[in-house]
Order: sequence, then C-alpha cells, then structure tokens
Amino acid sequence: MSHNAASEPDHHPVSTAENWWVFRGPADLPPPPSWRGIAGPAGTPVAQEYLLSPEDVAVVNTALHLRRPLLVTGRPGTGKSSLAHAVAKDLGLGEVLRWPVNSRSTLEDALCRYDAVGRLREVSLERERRSPRGASGRLRYRSRGRHSDIGDFLRLGPLGTALAARDRPRVLLIDELDKADIDLPNDLLVVLEEAQFEIPELARLPEDQQNVEVLVTGSRERVPVSRGTVTCDNFPVVVMTSNGERDFPPAFLRRCVRLDLQDPGEEKLRDIVRLHLGDDALAEAEDLVQDFLQRAATQTLATDQLLAAVHLRITGADLSRDQLINTVMRRLDEAFPA
Repeated sequence: MSHNAASEPDHHPVSTAENWWVFRGPADLPPPPSWRGIAGPAGTPVAQEYLLSPEDVAVVNTALHLRRPLLVTGRPGTGKSSLAHAVAKDLGLGEVLRWPVNSRSTLEDALCRYDAVGRLREVSLERERRSPRGASGRLRYRSRGRHSDIGDFLRLGPLGTALAARDRPRVLLIDELDKADIDLPNDLLVVLEEAQFEIPELARLPEDQQNVEVLVTGSRERVPVSRGTVTCDNFPVVVMTSNGERDFPPAFLRRCVRLDLQDPGEEKLRDIVRLHLGDDALAEAEDLVQDFLQRAATQTLATDQLLAAVHLRITGADLSRDQLINTVMRRLDEAFPA
C-alpha cells in the first residue's frame, strides 16, 4: 500500500456560480468526486491511494505475516474501512468482502444463509411437475428443465466466502465490530482459529449427496462443499474496524494485531488534500484546512468532510465559506435539534 502521494488526482471542470445549481437550476448533473466514483461492470468502488505512516505500515505487515486479524480502531473518518481496500489493491486480492456489523448481526448470517421457504416451494413444484396430472385432474407435461438441488438455496455469507476461497486469499472487512452482540467477537475468532465451519443443512444429507456446490457472496459463482464442511485453503486477510465504543475481552485481543489510527495532523491533512485534489486545490483552500484543524481540536469531524469542502470550492460551488462549513463540515457529535 502506498503512503506517499504518488499518483495524480482526477480533476473536474470548474463550473461558474451561474451554472452550479443542479437541483432547481440550469446545470446538468456533474461527475462525482474522484473518491466517490464507480468503476467496472460489477460496480467496484474506485481504489484510491492510501496515506499511512511507516509505523502503521509495519503493523499491517505484522498481521499479514502472522495471519492474524487486524483490529483497526479510531474515530470516524480516520480511514479504517478504506485500509481494507488499500490492502486488497496493493496485494492484488480482488474485491473486498464486507460484513457490516450491527446489534442484530449473527455469525450464522456471515457464514451461510439457507432459503428454506424457497427450497420448500421448489420441492412442491417439483412434485407437481412429476405428477402426470395436476390438482385439476388434467394431464400435465413434465418439465425437461434443470432440476434444482439444495445448493441453489444456500449462499455463503462474506465470512463463509472468505473461508471458502480456493485460488488466492480474499480480504474480509468486518466493519464496526464494536456494535455487535457481546458474544459475537469471541464466536467469530473460534471460526477463524478453526478455519472451517459446518453447514447443518448439508451435514444432514444422505451419503450419496455429500458433494454439493453452493453459491458465494456477490456473484453466481459456486464452490464445492464436501460432507457439509467448508474448509479453508487460503486463510483470509481479515480487517476488523472499531470506533472504540466498547472494550473487547482479553482473549479476543490476544488473537488480533491492533492498529490505532490517529486523527491526521496538519501535514497529513495537507498530503491527503494534495493526493486527492492536487497542489492547486491545496493552495486555493488553505482557509478551509485551517478552519478544519481549529474545529477538529474540540469537535468530532471526518477527513472526507474537508475533502468535500475543498472539492466544492475548486469546482466553483456557489457557496460562501460559511455555507460550505455549515453544509459539509458540521460536527459529527452534534445533537439533532429537538
């Protein structure tokens, strides 16, 4: 992964105040900022260069060598989730598998989902197709189409897909793990330590049906599962993020490599703006950088708020400095008005 501003940012044409207004205005919809673009037929987010200190790069490499999950903590906007995409890009490991965690998330959902209702409906239709007569008593013709099997109704979740990878490891982003139920982190590490899991619906099949191909997350591709157990051939690169809203048990922390991302200082902020928007943008928006630094000292702000303000400034937004601040640089810890 890169920690130098090594690539030229994408530049967008500068608009004028007269043609900046899109909603209830005369302007056409402009292209998005470079970090908000979409590329590829699968809609994969455009990978960006990622700024990281040499010390933090060393921590990431430690996790990779030890094949340990990387637990990344930091305030919102410090780039925790983006780190997983930077690792995948740098190592050529393809699209990141993402598991967004909340209080209702379960380990089973991340491993595999079974569409029991769809399976029951298909079995009923199959019996009807095999019957020479339907419910009305009239003769029916048998379908010559492909008969579905249980594998059509099983889909591996992001964690299951990561563990089932065959040719190369996948990068798995487990986002906001601190929002999970209290037992989920330890349950998760049990699966990662064992590097395998059982699919109960397949384990119960008779002996002559022990080899089944199941769907994976994000595509119509399938992977073979033998005797109901998914076994890991390539241990995934696991990046877990936390906003620091809760403490994790020592047994969990012992099995992770921890990386604490600090809020960017003045020089790193300048590097981030320069990387995404160029030197000219940095010179044109110096007042916004200084205002962001002053406000961030006492308020919760995210770096992409500064990028948004600078992008609007250099592309000709018909907004005053105060309007920019009040629109895209509002504090994130601000309570909603009653």
